Amino acid sequence: MSGGGGQGGVPTTLVTETIRMAVPYACAALGGIWSEKSGVVNIALEGMLLASALGAVVVQLATGSAVLGLAGGVAVGALLGALHASLVRHDVDAIVSGIALNLVAAGGTRFVLRALYGSSSNSPAVPGFHAGATSPSAFTQVVSTLGNPLTLLAVAALAWTSFTLSRTRLGIRLRAAGEDAAAAASLGLGVARLRVVAVTIGGAIAGIGGAALAFDQHQFQSGMSGGRGFIALAAVILSGWRPGRAVLACAAFALLDASQIVLQGQSRASHDLVTALPYVATLVSLAVLGRRARRPSPTG
Repeated sequence: MSGGGGQGGVPTTLVTETIRMAVPYACAALGGIWSEKSGVVNIALEGMLLASALGAVVVQLATGSAVLGLAGGVAVGALLGALHASLVRHDVDAIVSGIALNLVAAGGTRFVLRALYGSSSNSPAVPGFHAGATSPSAFTQVVSTLGNPLTLLAVAALAWTSFTLSRTRLGIRLRAAGEDAAAAASLGLGVARLRVVAVTIGGAIAGIGGAALAFDQHQFQSGMSGGRGFIALAAVILSGWRPGRAVLACAAFALLDASQIVLQGQSRASHDLVTALPYVATLVSLAVLGRRARRPSPTG
């Protein structure tokens, strides 16, 4: 995937890889923001990415349609979101529910793989969405990556999430439910219903990320979410639950992911060290955030 034109092969690769790798992170983070804004902690983002990736592949293999495959991934994400919200609604701790869903996704995807395709490691190949770019120029590669339907959907999800949560009646009600559930209920808002709606929407958006992950690899691989859901959750926390900032944080993590590819191709850097870059950055960021949170506020 090197750029043409004799110049900027590495920069072009870095840009295009960052864009495509940012989509699963960003969609999972936006899904987490919908959930967190309503007052439901969602550590099940990892499982949502993984299960929706398999859902997208299974549906595309069955129908031959990438659009229907995407719809399948979104549906699986929404289903897991609704299940998570329903469990929380029935007094299951959100952390316990999230861990359980992650475990179910990890084991369930392997079971489905073996049942459908005779392998617990990977599925048959799928075409996903065809990029459609034939020119080797750096500009064309970047434009093609930006024009990928899943990239465009992620951008649309960001714009819609930002607008809905800040400017609409639904967003105001969700924020009220998340900030003070008792006060929201006293005003006649159905807090439990709002939370189910929010977490389901969040799961659907995370499902876009799962489909993007699978279509980018042109197959489903066991455990292919690779911690992206947890990193996305860290981005949500670091951003202060702001959609734009969360996506920027996801882009930064994606840049580190993309740097793995460039560094592995351009130097003899340790493979394990380079692979650990996004996770080290996540831990450092959370440590800095934790120190700031513990810092006593100045007194008059």
